[in-house]
Amino acid sequence: MGKIQYYSRPGCHLCQEGLILLKLVQEDVHFEIETINIEEDENIHEKYMFMIPVVEKNGSIIQYGTLDYITLLEALND
Repeated sequence: MGKIQYYSRPGCHLCQEGLILLKLVQEDVHFEIETINIEEDENIHEKYMFMIPVVEKNGSIIQYGTLDYITLLEALND
């Protein structure tokens, strides 16, 4: 079982939709979601403020912005 980092912020509609999608992927692939609020860290905020939501695994960005099921499933299934 792996762990992914999910970068988002409160009030972000796209982030809420992305989290729902990640939870759907979790039904097929076992992984943990660590949700990170970009507003709690200035460096992370600066890095991701125009990209959120961002899904990261092992330090590499899997997908950001508009997430899609197939891309996430394939990336998290290995």
